[in-house]
Parts: sequence; C-alpha cells; structure tokens
Amino acid sequence: MQHPFIVGITGGSASGKTTFLRRLLASFPEEDICLISQDNYYHPRESQLVDAQGVTNFDLPSSIDSAAYAADVLRISQGLEVRRQEYTFNNPNVVPAELVFRPAPIVVVEGIFVFYFEEVAKLLDLKVYIDAREHVKLQRRIVRDRDERGYDLEDVLYRYTNHVAPTYEKYIKPFKHDADVIIPNNRHFDRGLDVLVGYLKGKIAANAS
Repeated sequence: MQHPFIVGITGGSASGKTTFLRRLLASFPEEDICLISQDNYYHPRESQLVDAQGVTNFDLPSSIDSAAYAADVLRISQGLEVRRQEYTFNNPNVVPAELVFRPAPIVVVEGIFVFYFEEVAKLLDLKVYIDAREHVKLQRRIVRDRDERGYDLEDVLYRYTNHVAPTYEKYIKPFKHDADVIIPNNRHFDRGLDVLVGYLKGKIAANAS
C-alpha cells in the first residue's frame, strides 16, 4: 500500500467539525478513509488540571496525550494498524471499546490541537481549518452541552469564558493561517466539503492509476 494522504482538520470548539467529519466520511467507501480523533487521547480525569474555582479544564493541550497521538499517526502513516481504547469522557456507564484504525488511502487526523502539536502537524499532507464566528460557536456550544452533556447555561458560559475562549485565542486561532484550506461554517459548509471531497477523490484515483 502507498503512503496514506494525511489530512489534518481543526477549528475552534463548536465550529462544526463533528458534522463536517461525518459528512466527509460518508462521501467515501469505508476502505478508502480512516479517522483518528484527538478525542480518544485524553489523559484520565484525575490527571487533568483544575482551575481556581475547582472546575476541571479539558481545553488545554496538556489534557491530551500528544506523544501517544503523534506515535499512532506516525504508525498509520507507515501503513501499520493502530489499536486504541476508546475514551468514554469519564462516563462510568459506558464500557470502552477497542478501536482499530486501519491504513487507508486517506487518513483524517482531527482535533483542536492537531496544528499546535508539532509532532502531529509535521505528519500532515493537507491542513484544513473549519472556521465560524464567535457568536455562532457559542450558540452551538450552549445547545450541544445542554442536549448532549446536561450542562446548565451558567456552567456552559463559565467554561466557554474561562477555558474554551482563552484556549482558542492561544492555541488554535494563531495556527489558522497555517491551513491550506479554510472552510467557513457560519451557516453551512457544503461548497467547501464538495471541494475537499473532489480533491481527495482525485488523490485516490491518481494513486490507483
């Protein structure tokens, strides 16, 4: 198998990365694309930093085992299979599955720090940044954290103001202009997705010929 084409996808929290990734993966046969998400590389909760108010901050680069993440991206770039225990976001009612990442023509590396982590960034063949205005991201975060995680509005706003926004300004936004492609997602990302899918399918066809 030829060297996989590795696509890094990042953007601020609630910029719409998850929905974008779902649509991207659905555009390819399963054997043509593999996703390795930063979400499965969090350190255990007891290792996470706690702020002055006693609230655990999961929005720092130190919350991620970046060395393990980089090692697994390197391994799959070499055509080797990767196995990783699923991160269950500290939910005691969920039994973590063993995740198996198999080499594919296209490998997607996703997470808010994939451009910041130098050992990961240097392995990327294409950098894609999903962009959205701040008020759009905040609105999405309020809805998501209420519906999916049961956080009340006060908690969401505290985390956004004290954790999410400072992290975006320091560790995510400065790398925006390192991206090869910036896809706006204030209302939709359809055109940007179409362009990316067409480009990646061209890469697969070229390698197959």
